[in-house]
Amino acid sequence: MSNRQHAGPGPTTPDVPEPSLAERARTLAAVGLIGALSTHSRKFPGFPFGSVMPFAVDHLGRPIFFISSMAMHTQNLLADGRASLLITQPDVSGDPLGSARLTLVGTAQGTPAGEVRDLYLSRYENARYWQDFTDFAYYRLEVEGVYFIGGFGVMGWVQAEDYASASPDPLAAVAPGIIQHMNADHSDALLRIARHDMAKADEAADEATITAVDRLGFHVRLRTGDRVHGRRIAFPREVKDSGEARAVFIEMVRTAS
Repeated sequence: MSNRQHAGPGPTTPDVPEPSLAERARTLAAVGLIGALSTHSRKFPGFPFGSVMPFAVDHLGRPIFFISSMAMHTQNLLADGRASLLITQPDVSGDPLGSARLTLVGTAQGTPAGEVRDLYLSRYENARYWQDFTDFAYYRLEVEGVYFIGGFGVMGWVQAEDYASASPDPLAAVAPGIIQHMNADHSDALLRIARHDMAKADEAADEATITAVDRLGFHVRLRTGDRVHGRRIAFPREVKDSGEARAVFIEMVRTAS
């Protein structure tokens, strides 16, 4: 029997600083583009109705939708505004259950176009074509509950107030590029960093892959023999942009060499 274990981008290393679940939830909401909206079915009372839903989030992390009154999900919302939006981590490769996802629960209500149009169009320019169609309108989900999963073993409810007051991580927009660059071009250096960090616990690794990165550090998926596990590695200092992250990685490689 294999002793293979799952690993996600969650906090698998104790006492290593990382963003709170509220911050991670806000970050995922900020970088996500398409979600799954669940509404209460009018045709089949008591059953959820799922829809693919583009969205943008405002300064409090509340999702904005631009939807037609002819759509089934809009008709459902008009009858019962209670809904949830599932947001998954973009560009997931490998095991999707090891990636981050977020469910926002709340009540969707119509909102004036003047308050949210520019925000929405900044993400979906093609939606400009539908602005003058009278059956289309903007809706905002007033968030009442937040459930965040950061990978295997990392999950929990977040207070709506904590979610609203948190800020997306400053590396959110550049994190995919950092991850791709480190994994594709600097896998040997990444393994040296991981081995140096693991030496503190008298552990070793054969392969290391970054799965997530933020201002305080990064998560790696490690392979030791046929065992796959996760680890959180802290940056020596907080970073605020890709340039600072690059400098810190170089510093960590030199320390590990």
